[in-house]
Amino acid sequence: MMRILLFLGTNLAVLAVASITLSLLGVPGYLQQSGTNLDLQSLLIFCAVFGFGGSFVSLFLSKRMAKWSSRAQVITQPRNQAEQWLLETVNDLSTKAGIKMPEVAIFPSQVSNAFATGWNKNAALVAVSEGLLRRFDREEVRAVLAHEIGHVANGDMVTLSLIQGVMNTFVMFFARIAAFIIDQFFRNNEGEGGLGMFGHMAVVFLFDMIFGVLASIVVMKFSRWREFRADEAGADLAGRGAMIRALQRLKAEMEMPNDLPDTMVAFGIRNSKMASLFSSHPPLDARIAALSNR
Repeated sequence: MMRILLFLGTNLAVLAVASITLSLLGVPGYLQQSGTNLDLQSLLIFCAVFGFGGSFVSLFLSKRMAKWSSRAQVITQPRNQAEQWLLETVNDLSTKAGIKMPEVAIFPSQVSNAFATGWNKNAALVAVSEGLLRRFDREEVRAVLAHEIGHVANGDMVTLSLIQGVMNTFVMFFARIAAFIIDQFFRNNEGEGGLGMFGHMAVVFLFDMIFGVLASIVVMKFSRWREFRADEAGADLAGRGAMIRALQRLKAEMEMPNDLPDTMVAFGIRNSKMASLFSSHPPLDARIAALSNR
């Protein structure tokens, strides 16, 4: 229930910001009052404001949402030697990567996993699971942390948000053009009839879903490419051998049940048998091979 409320709250915030922005820009409605003409320029601005607005609101809330979703506990004062080592390791890696030290957290999961998020490289969060800390040796944990630091140093959160914003814009733009065309099909020569308000909304929603699925293929392809780059960064920071061993260990555990939310599967320990087009991570074999041949 809380997740749904947070989702609705985020969307309401996007609507409020977009409405104010559109009013300040003096952008009219993308359909003229007659309902028979389409203002493409206004429509594109409308979609860009909402598309990028939603993407960047999600980016700015990403750290808070990640903490809440994974129940991650940020280490402010280390309680034991393991937490002290974790802070020192992240500090060392972030210094080598040339970024400000991220917040460091541990989340309660028996799955070996980790993630990094945040709205910019100097205000990030890096978190690891309890299972990873327990089963991986320190060299392997360091490699996993280096991979996540690589994501932060490469600016992957911001870059992916920009890509998602572009995709959101075109999804909304073409969905509304498609709905407009269908609406015109049902009008008579006098311009009367059409889908009506609720019919138009339903058609727009349907095309938003269809085009959204297609757009996700582009976003996921870009995400898979960034994973290879993060592996390279991890190898530079922690050593290629350690990075390969960490990936091999993750591969050995990929059949374990995963209790993480899907949005938190950031290190990609599973090779899903689902269509690779919709996978955010490349197969582990491909990642290991890329590092081995580097």
